Amino acid sequence: MTLISGCALYHALSPALTTSSILNLPYNYILIMMKKMISQATPTVADWHFPNMPAHRAQDGDTDGETSPQADVLVAEPEVAKPPMYAVVMYNDNYTPMEFVVYILQSEFRHSMDSAVEIMLTIHNSSKGIAGIYPKDIAETKAKKVNSLAHREGYPLLTQIEPHQGE
Repeated sequence: MTLISGCALYHALSPALTTSSILNLPYNYILIMMKKMISQATPTVADWHFPNMPAHRAQDGDTDGETSPQADVLVAEPEVAKPPMYAVVMYNDNYTPMEFVVYILQSEFRHSMDSAVEIMLTIHNSSKGIAGIYPKDIAETKAKKVNSLAHREGYPLLTQIEPHQGE
C-alpha cells in the first residue's frame, strides 16, 4: 500500500496552486490526480522524512546481502507484573448497626444483598471480615471513604487495608 501525504498531493496537483485554490478544486479532479499519483508511485520504505535515502536502500525487500537492523533485534513481549493486592478489612464494633454495614458493602463494594449479609455476619462473628481485594491505591481510597461515611453518620466502624496473599 502506498501512502501519499497531503504535501505530495499538493505538489502533484500543481506547484503554482495555493492551499486555498486546492480547496476549491472539483472533488473529481482531486480523485483523478490521486489515482494518477498512486499508479505512478513505487512502493518504498522511504518517506518524506528521509528524502535523501539512496534508492537501493529504499526498495522493499532489497537487502543487498545485508541484514536490516530490525532483523538483528529480538522483540519480546513486555512483562506486565500484576500489582500487589490488598484486602479492605472491616472490623466489628458494638455500635455500628448491621444494616449500615450491609449498606456500605452494597454501595461501596458492589456486593449483592446475599453477599453483603454473609460478609456482615463474618465481620460480626469473627470480629473482622474482608470487604474486597484491590490494588493498593484503590483499597486505600475505599477504606478512607468507608471510614469517612461511618464517621459522618456517627458510627465507629473501622476499615483498614492489609496485604493479601492469594491468587
